[in-house]
Amino acid sequence: MEGDGVASGDMCGIIGVTGVDEAFSFLVEGLRQLEYRGYDSAGVALVADGDLWLAREADGNHSVEELALLETGSRVVGSGVSGSRTGENSGASSGASSGASSGAGDVSIPPPRHCEAGIGHTRWATHGRPTVENAHPHVDCSGRLALVHNGIIENHAELAARLDANGHEIASETDSEVLVHVIEEELRRSESLLEAVRRALEDVRGSFAIAVVSSAEPGVIVAARRVSPLIFGVDERSAVLASDIPALLGTTRNLFALEDDQIVELRPGVAHVSGLDGSKVDPVPLTITWDLDAARKDGFDDFMTKEIHEQPRAVAETLLDRHGPGGSLVLDELRLTREELRLVDKVFIVACGSSYHAALVAKYAIEHWTRVPVEVDIASEFRYRDPVLDQRTLAIGVSQSGETVDTLQAMREAKRWGARVIAVSNVVDSSMTREADGVLYTRAGPEICVASTKTYLAQVAALEVLALALAEFRQTLDHGVIERLVGNLNELPAAIEECIDREKEVFEVADRILGARDFFYLGRNVGYPAAMEGALKLKELSYLRAEAYPAGELKHGPIALIEPGTVVVGIATRNRLREKMLANVAEVRSRGATVVLVANDGERDVEDVADHVLWVPEVEPLLSPVVNAVPLQLFAYRMARELGYDVDRPRNLAKTVTVE
Repeated sequence: MEGDGVASGDMCGIIGVTGVDEAFSFLVEGLRQLEYRGYDSAGVALVADGDLWLAREADGNHSVEELALLETGSRVVGSGVSGSRTGENSGASSGASSGASSGAGDVSIPPPRHCEAGIGHTRWATHGRPTVENAHPHVDCSGRLALVHNGIIENHAELAARLDANGHEIASETDSEVLVHVIEEELRRSESLLEAVRRALEDVRGSFAIAVVSSAEPGVIVAARRVSPLIFGVDERSAVLASDIPALLGTTRNLFALEDDQIVELRPGVAHVSGLDGSKVDPVPLTITWDLDAARKDGFDDFMTKEIHEQPRAVAETLLDRHGPGGSLVLDELRLTREELRLVDKVFIVACGSSYHAALVAKYAIEHWTRVPVEVDIASEFRYRDPVLDQRTLAIGVSQSGETVDTLQAMREAKRWGARVIAVSNVVDSSMTREADGVLYTRAGPEICVASTKTYLAQVAALEVLALALAEFRQTLDHGVIERLVGNLNELPAAIEECIDREKEVFEVADRILGARDFFYLGRNVGYPAAMEGALKLKELSYLRAEAYPAGELKHGPIALIEPGTVVVGIATRNRLREKMLANVAEVRSRGATVVLVANDGERDVEDVADHVLWVPEVEPLLSPVVNAVPLQLFAYRMARELGYDVDRPRNLAKTVTVE
C-alpha cells in the first residue's frame, strides 16, 4: 500500500525483431507484455527503405496503447505523438522524436508495414523525467542509429562531457542517450555496427542491456548485456530479443540467455554470439515451461516473492553512483546549497504506512550522525496540528509513488511556512519530486504487490544516504567515518541476499505458529520501527491482530494482554539496548507467551529467552532495520499463504492512496 510500495533503469522493458512481417505489431504486443517492468513512456524504432522510423510516447500507463493507435491511423500529428522518418531524407534526430507536432523536416507517416528490423522499449524513469524527449529509443546526431537501454551508466556524465566537446547534441536528460552517440563516434573508425558497439562498450562503466539498429545495416540488431538481463531467439526466418521472457513466449522454442559481457548480432534466422573481447561464444539455451502470467513473475509463485528476491538489487541500485567529485555524497537533484543545508536546525519527516517506518529509522540515523533534532509525523496528521517550522527547517517527504495526497499536502504545508523540502520517491517526475527543493530517488523498480518489500528497504537505504550527506554538509562526522559507513551501506545487498537464502528456516518457524491469533512485535531503539514494519506486514497480509510496541513500554499496560497462546516477535539484534530488550522478552515469556526473536548470527544467549530464532547477519546497528525486515517479510508471507490469502492483493488495500 502507499507508503509501502515501487524504479530502476534495470526494470525497463526491451523488445527487438528482425525478419518478421508486421514488425510494428510484433513490437507493440511485446511491449504490452513488458509493461509490468515500466510504463512511464514507450517507443519504437524501425529500419525500413534505408530510413529510420521513430515514434515515442510518454503518457504513463497509456503509452503503449497510444503507440498502437498509430497503426490504425487513430493517432495523428497534433494529438500528442507522431511517427517520423529520420536520416538523410528527413533531418537529424533532434527533430525526429515524437511530440505534439512534427519538427521541420519530419515526415508524418504511419509505421511501415514491411521493415528490416525494429526495436522497442517501455520505460521506468530513473535518470530524467518521463517525457517524450527522455523516452527510448534514442537516436544519434545523424538520425541513422537508434538504441534502447536498461540499466545505469555510472560514467554517463564523463562520457557526455567528452561528447559535448566533440560537437554532439544530447537531446535528453537520460544516462542512456550518451551510448548511442558513443557508438556513432566509433562507427567512424569501425567496419560494422557490431564492431562499433563492441568498442563503445569498452568505455562504459555500469550495468546495461542494449539493442541497437542502424539504417546503414538493414536487418541487423546488435545487442549486449552486463548485469541487466537479455534473452534472444531464432527460427528459420527471423530473430527476436527481449529483456524478459513474457515478450517472447510463443515466438520460438529456440531461446537463449545472453551472459554478462556478451554481445549478439541478430540477422533473420541467424544469431552470432561473442564476448566483448571478440571471442566466439556458444549461447546458453533456455528451457521454458511457464505460461505468460508465470513468466511475468520470473517463475515465482507471486509478485511478492519475486520482489522480495529483488531486494538486493533494489538496495544496490539505490546506493549506486552516490559519490561525486572529491568523494562527496550525491543526491539526485538538489536545488539547495550546502550552506542552506548546513544552517538547518530542525528536520521534519512526513510519510504514511511503511514509508513512515522508514522515516522513523532515519530519525535515529540523522539525530545520531548530525545532532539535529528530528520529528517524524504521519503525513495525514502533520498539517492539522499547527507544526512549528521556519526557513531553517528541513522537511522530508517520503512516498514510493510521489503522489500520496497526505504526504504531498504535508510538504506543501511545510513550504508555506518557509521550510526547505526534499522528496524521497521511487517515481521520477512525480508530483512530490516536481515541487520539492531536492530529490533522492529510490531505484527499486515497479512494485506490483500491494505490500511494500523492496521499496521499503530502498527507502531506508536512501534515507541513510541523506543522513550521511547532512552529516557531511554540517561537518558533524569525519570524512573517514562517513567513508566507513558508506562502505557498510554497500555491504547491505549481500547481507539481504543471505537473509533471503534462509527463507526455509523462516517458513519452518511460521508453520509451527500457525493457528495463533494475537501477535505483539517488540523492539528498542532502531529495532522499534523494525518491529512496527513487521507487525504491519503480518496485519495487511494475513489479517491477524499484530501490534508493535517499544519493549520498555510493555510494563505500562500492554503486558496485561500477554497470556499463553500469544506470540511475541522481538528484534534482538545488536544495539546499545540489546540487554534491556532481552530482559523485556524474559518478562513476556514467563507469562506464557511464545517468543520469536530476530537475532544476529552467533548470539546464542537469545536461545535462553526465545522459543524460535530467526538468524540474520550482523551489520552496523543503525543499518540493521534493512536486514531485520527480510525474515519478518518472509514470516508474514508464509502465514498468509498457509491461511489461503492472496499476498499480492490484500483485501481493502490499494497500492497508492490519492485521497485524504
